Parts: sequence; structure tokens; C-alpha cells
Amino acid sequence: MLRQNLQQKLLQKLSPQQIQFIKLLQVPTVALDTRIKEELEENPALEDLSLANMNEPTEEYPDRDPDDTFNAEEKQESNDEFNVDDYLQDDNVNDYGSKYEQNGDDEDERKEIPIAMQSSFFESLQTQLDLVPLSDKDFQIGQQIIGSLDDDGYLRRPIGSLVDDLAFSQNVFAEEEEVLEMLKVIQSFDPAGVGARDLQECLLIQLRKRDHLPTVQKAILVVEKYLEEFTKKHYDKLEKSLGMGSDVLKEVINEILKLNPKPGDSNAVTTKQLQVIPDFHISNNDGRLLLTLNSKNAPELRVSRSYQEMFEHYDKTAQRDKKLKEAVQFVKQKLDSARWFIDAIKQRQQTLLKTMNAIMNYQYEYFLTGDDRNLRPMILKDIADRIAMDISTVSRVANSKYVQTEFGTFLLKSFFSEAIQMDSGEEVSNKEVKKILEECIGKEDKRRPLADEKLTEILKEKGYNIARRTVAKYREAMNIPVARLRKEL
Repeated sequence: MLRQNLQQKLLQKLSPQQIQFIKLLQVPTVALDTRIKEELEENPALEDLSLANMNEPTEEYPDRDPDDTFNAEEKQESNDEFNVDDYLQDDNVNDYGSKYEQNGDDEDERKEIPIAMQSSFFESLQTQLDLVPLSDKDFQIGQQIIGSLDDDGYLRRPIGSLVDDLAFSQNVFAEEEEVLEMLKVIQSFDPAGVGARDLQECLLIQLRKRDHLPTVQKAILVVEKYLEEFTKKHYDKLEKSLGMGSDVLKEVINEILKLNPKPGDSNAVTTKQLQVIPDFHISNNDGRLLLTLNSKNAPELRVSRSYQEMFEHYDKTAQRDKKLKEAVQFVKQKLDSARWFIDAIKQRQQTLLKTMNAIMNYQYEYFLTGDDRNLRPMILKDIADRIAMDISTVSRVANSKYVQTEFGTFLLKSFFSEAIQMDSGEEVSNKEVKKILEECIGKEDKRRPLADEKLTEILKEKGYNIARRTVAKYREAMNIPVARLRKEL
């Protein structure tokens, strides 16, 4: 049986202003400028002071008499240029209260910035295909093969699937042998190794292009018959199976290591490159650290004066005319939104400085020396307690902000680490252990690399009492392979 009843609940909900602040806080500097531009476009009641100063009219004829008739007429026209009523009625007025200009700069005087033209990986292959004398059918098969390659330059799709694609999409009926013949043509293109169906075929294509060298011929034999032993670095088995000395095998291995396992990457055009813009700068002034916020994090924004005047004008008129209530509500909404956005930007600046200042003071010795051994164990709660903010706020700052120091530019998250207790009872950062681990592996004999058990013993001798699985975890976190894969001749 359905029944209606009333319930009272106490809930915590974020206000729109709080949500806006949280979103702005996690935006990095490189994206903040874009976010501000979006807000300026959406809200005409918000103005950028730097742009407003640039757009202010300058006196074009400074030597002209101020009482001149021409100046007087021009001044009268400029005073009558903006009218609140005309603003809402004129269709040719943009969001910022200025009329669209019909005549811009002279087209002949505009200077275009030259753009460097560079062909992509697939365009390069298509150009090479155009130069090969082929029948129409073979040309279509070649195009289908090129279009089926992945970004690494490999053909991952089965030949039978290509035959089906040709039949259904292009109405070209081909046999698998014809596709294989055209695949050999594609594999002869540059970069060497393109069109391979697996790593072994990719390496062999590259080696066979210069198989006149004796060392390369031996490398072909290794890739054809002993690729698994080579990848697992079982050099003893290779020496016995091939009857080679260690010096000869070393030359063969060096030939293989010169090859490109991903031929598509070498010609790919990178359209987007990650550019790190630091949010903070820390400088050392005779042993005293100075923290500054990147100026891009502190834009000069203000509420539009024309919108404030418009609101005051229509607010008075709306008391007599109810039809203008919607206009008043619209203008008030834009003004409130502009004020909230400016407050959120200011709150963002204060939170960033407060958080980074706490991190700098906590890791003062590290920022003075740049030595990882001086990094203190630090978790998000340590900073949150110092600045009296929530852990989630510190996390948003640490996960997306960078600081530039005299030793490089670092993500704030990299300064947080767990504590490890030494035999003496002192707590040190796991960053210090990773640094020592990296040094031990860097100094090891590559013919007999240190296993994780041996690395654990070395660390215990230095006073770091950690388990072997922890050593393995740190080694993997630093992208260092196991001892067997670090072995060299």
C-alpha cells in the first residue's frame, strides 16, 4: 500500500561558489588562462584589466587644439556612442558593449605567420605508394594496407580481414596471395620495418636491408631462431648454440639494439606536446628561501562598470515597468557570476600560496640543497593539519601543480613520501631508500647484476630494515627491470 509521509534530513551540500572554487583549484596554470578566457566570453560583466587598458582609446592628434571644432564634434559623438537602451535593442552590438567593426585591418597589410608543413606517417607512405607503378587493383590494395596500419607501423589485422574489407567497402575482389604481394611492397617503404605483423618480422625487415655485412647476417640468425633467448638475455645459451665468443655476440647484440621496434613512431607528427608551466618559484637568497606565485595565476579581473551602471539604471526603472524585470534579473545574474568568479580566483591564489608555503617550510632542507636524502617523510595530512584545511584540498593542489627550483621543476606530489624506520629508530623518507637503491644498481657489475635479495642485504647493512618485496616494489616504481634483464656482456 502506497503512503505519503514527510521526512526531515540534515544534508551537507556544496554551494555553486564552492564547486566553482574546487574546479578552479585543481586547474593547472597551463589551463587556467584558457578557463579565464572561456569565462570572459560567457560573461560580458567580467573584464580583464590588461585587455581593458589595451583597448582604451589613445589621443591620435596630440598637437591639435582642444577647442578645435573637429575635436568637439568627435567628443560629442563619443559621448553619445554608448546608450543603455540602444545596448539592448541594437542587434549589431556584441557581448562587450561595442559595435562590431565592419572594416578591419586592410587584408593586404595583414602579416600571416608561416606554418611549417610536415607530412604525417601515413601521408609519407601514401606518397611512396603513388611513386610505384601499379595497376588500379594493386593500388587500392596498397591503400587498404596503409589504412590498416596502427600508429606503431604494424599490420595487426589478419590478411583474410583485409580481403573482406576490400570486397565489402571498395568492391575489389582480391586473393590473399595478391594482398601478401602488395604487403611486401609496403614493407620495402621507409621507415624500415613498416608493415610488419610482429616484432620478429619488423626486426628482420630492417636487418635484411643491410644483410651484406657479416655481423648483420649473424644478427638475422639470432632474430630468426633465438629471439626468445635474446629477449630473456640468456647469453650463455646463445654463445653455445651459435658457437660465438662473447666479443662477437656483443657486436651482434649491438646491431640488434640499433633497430627500431616501433617504426611508425619515428615519423609520427606530435600535434600536442605537454608543456609544464610552474605554478610556483622557489629561489635561494643567501640561505633564505623565497616563494613566489606565477603571475599567470593572478590575473587582473574586475566587474564591468558599464554593467553596474546598466543594473542601477534598470533596477530603478523596473520598479515602474514590470517588463524590465527579466532584463534586471539577467544583468544581476551576470554581475553576481563575475563577482563569484573573481572571489574564486583570489581564494585559489591564497590556497595555493598557503599550501606551497607549508610544503616549503616542511621540506626546507631539501629546497636548500636539492638532495633527496634531505626529504622528510610527509603525507597529505601533515600539510592539511598545518594549514587547517581538508586533505582533499591539499590533494587537489599537489596532484596538478608544479614548482620551479634551482634543481629543476617538480610536481608537488613528488615531495610526499612514506616513512621508513631505520635500525636506529629514526624515520626517513622512502625517497632516500629509492635513491640509495638506484645508486647501488648504477654501480653494479652489469655482467653479474644484483638480485633483489642482494639489494635487500646491502640496504640492511646501511641500516634500512626493509623486506625484499619492498625492494622489488621500489625497483618497479623506478622502472628498473629485474637482475636478469639488466645483464650485459
